[in-house]
Amino acid sequence: MFSKTVNVFFFLSLFSAAVQGQESDHLRYVDEFKEVAIREMERAGIPASIKLAQGILESNAGKSDLARRANNHFGIKCGNDWDGKTYYKKDDDYNDKGQLVESCFRSYKNPEASFIAHSEFLRDPKKQYRYGFLFRLDPTDYKRWAEGLRNAGYATSANYPIKLIDIIERYQLYRYDELTSTEVIAGEDITTGEGGTLVSPGLIFENNDVRYVLAKAEETPNEIAIRTAVKLSNILDYNEGLSDRNAKLAEGTVIYLQPKRNSFRGKRKWHYVKEGETMYAISQMYGITLDKLYDRNRLPSNTQPAVNERVKIRGCKVKNSPKLSSEVIPVVPMGPPAIEVPDEDGDGEIDFEGEVDLPEKEPEEVKTPLPTPPVKDRPPVSPPKPETKPTTPTPPAPENPVKPDEGFGEQPTAPPAPPAVVYHTVEKGDTLYNISRRYNTTVEDVKKLNGLASNIISIGQRLRVK
Repeated sequence: MFSKTVNVFFFLSLFSAAVQGQESDHLRYVDEFKEVAIREMERAGIPASIKLAQGILESNAGKSDLARRANNHFGIKCGNDWDGKTYYKKDDDYNDKGQLVESCFRSYKNPEASFIAHSEFLRDPKKQYRYGFLFRLDPTDYKRWAEGLRNAGYATSANYPIKLIDIIERYQLYRYDELTSTEVIAGEDITTGEGGTLVSPGLIFENNDVRYVLAKAEETPNEIAIRTAVKLSNILDYNEGLSDRNAKLAEGTVIYLQPKRNSFRGKRKWHYVKEGETMYAISQMYGITLDKLYDRNRLPSNTQPAVNERVKIRGCKVKNSPKLSSEVIPVVPMGPPAIEVPDEDGDGEIDFEGEVDLPEKEPEEVKTPLPTPPVKDRPPVSPPKPETKPTTPTPPAPENPVKPDEGFGEQPTAPPAPPAVVYHTVEKGDTLYNISRRYNTTVEDVKKLNGLASNIISIGQRLRVK
């Protein structure tokens, strides 16, 4: 009896370890490919949740032989019109004698190419009769998309939609269907724990080649130091916004376990500031040291850029610093970081010529104005004599005249100024969809303003957005 109990316990332990390992693989897969999934959603219209769930299911979270050797994450076969590299393995093709034979699969240069090819496979005009109806579905209705793929014959398993929906809901991938690529670049969606990667305290992730973990609800820096075996002093140093070892953190807070980098190592050069974002939040988002971020953008420490301004995250310093926000925003949730922007960076990055450091002005003395006497105590003032003008008929007064505001010297409100014309220069990765979201407009309005007949835009193109 004891032996049977031990065996049951042993097998349950193995099963539990296997489940935890699988979830770890799935979360890493999502973290690695969420950006390209959202870019493809914006470009091609396939929900990011569906794309990620299919990738996890078809490629065993990137660990299948086909994914590792051919970068093919969706099991796309060669077909008659494929002239690229190939990879052969036995799958579900049989010869005339009923024998299982090797199938021809497409081989891609990298996994991202596989994600793009998957979109084009479903959008192929030749397959419009099969998959065309999917693109008329609500792009956030992942359940109907999962059912539609099965009905269109994408997979032979009757449980295919059930498996996709289970993966999507287990890891809350539907959250990515509501985001744009600019909101997800470099892990932006996990900085608050709301709408991003699920918090899994045992996992260690990487952003900008820097390792980080996600805090549990009300976990403290000291507790994170204990569970990650990283010195508390290092954790407080790497995350400039942390100063209290016992501060209770929000669930999903990014805590770096290594020094952040001097600049972002990805392709993106600029970050466009959204409502409520601080320089510290941006530095955490991209894994960049806060003082280097201030220095690169020529901003005084503890100041915050205005909404829709762009902050440079890699490359040489900007020539003109971003406009500052008039709104008072806390620099960090736990007090401002004790960081000063150095006068000379000394990091080998190119500076613009002719820059000088101006001395700070002494604060001007604030003079308290004398109190204004009450109206009844003011000396009478003779009204100025009206200028002599040609008399014109006086229109009859309305029955219920509206009284003007009873203020002193108040002037009528000036008519509102006409809206400013705003332009946007297209950068790599831009689409009409994310540009319209960035400037709070619509794709159709942008197309009308620029006389565009399609959604195709090119890098360097100057678009009017307002």
